[in-house]
Amino acid sequence: MQDILIVVDMQNDFIDGALGTKEAVAIVPKVKQKIRDFRGRILFTRDTHGEDYMDTQEGHKLPVPHCIKGTDGWQISAELEDLCREAPIDKVTFGSSELGALLQEAERKEHVESITLIGLCTDICVISNALLAKAFLPEAQIVVDASCCAGVTPASHKNALEAMKVCQIQVENEA
Repeated sequence: MQDILIVVDMQNDFIDGALGTKEAVAIVPKVKQKIRDFRGRILFTRDTHGEDYMDTQEGHKLPVPHCIKGTDGWQISAELEDLCREAPIDKVTFGSSELGALLQEAERKEHVESITLIGLCTDICVISNALLAKAFLPEAQIVVDASCCAGVTPASHKNALEAMKVCQIQVENEA
């Protein structure tokens, strides 16, 4: 049996860069401790866009260039990068089909008991990947540690947590 921790998009642009928030900055120490304490496989995702971001559908709906591959904003936070045991999964959209395939592969090798998600943003990429994990491994326990997540706003963070609960995702450490 194995447990997996998914650290979603803990990148400079989401923490204190182009789309950063004080709530995102505040969770970094908690995220670091959660990673250090976790006994199991740890996977990081990394939002990844190209120079053509503003020409994409996402760029039209969110016209703030961010996480452009190779920039400082695209990098995993320096406080966390030394805890990254495997190469981050670069994802070009909110949810990662590559992550889903990786979870299924892990299940084939050894039963996945639980998948815990932490990171940014609760209301966009955390919820997308939590639902994706539920779809790819419906019998694994899917957990979101709310104390290690932040949303675009505190209200949208809370709304996302409520939506995940309805989808049978366990929300822990909710303030």
